[in-house]
Amino acid sequence: MRTYEITRKTAETDICLKLNLDGTGKTSIDTGVGFLNHMLTLFAAHGKFDLTVVCRGDTEVDDHHSVEDIGICLGIAFREALGDKRGINRYGSFLLPMDEALILCAVDLSGRSCLCDELEIPTEKIGTFDTELVEEFLLGFVRNCPMSLHLRQLAGKNAHHIVEGAFKGLGRALKQAVALDGSGEIPSTKGVLV
Repeated sequence: MRTYEITRKTAETDICLKLNLDGTGKTSIDTGVGFLNHMLTLFAAHGKFDLTVVCRGDTEVDDHHSVEDIGICLGIAFREALGDKRGINRYGSFLLPMDEALILCAVDLSGRSCLCDELEIPTEKIGTFDTELVEEFLLGFVRNCPMSLHLRQLAGKNAHHIVEGAFKGLGRALKQAVALDGSGEIPSTKGVLV
């Protein structure tokens, strides 16, 4: 099974994260950031990834360190669970409608970090969550599981719907990209994905 568990402790956060790429979408999420709990639950459910996250962070300062560091840990877990990426589809994309929002997500597990985030979130907060932290999470993720990740907002006015569409779309696109194609081969003419 393609699994990985990481424990990462800094002066700002203490995180334990477990990932199974070949799961059923089972989750246990306690990040200390309510909105992020919700988004990670949706991400895992739509990707059919089993995901456990426990984070104790300095949320008395704000949520920045917790959100960014969870993105880092999730990226490391994906990278390690994928190994040399032998036999994966490599590419995945999904066009996700979330009420009035329409989000396109496309990924290439290329081994090169590139985030093209074209979300236009109309509010600075969703509840108590700073919406600028969505990009911080995504940057932590793609820098530690190097991939090209494109998120494009084609429609949407409601901040919650836009971000929810992005996390669901990312789960669905990654589900396609990490799926095994049965070839057992590295999906690159170079013979390596780094």
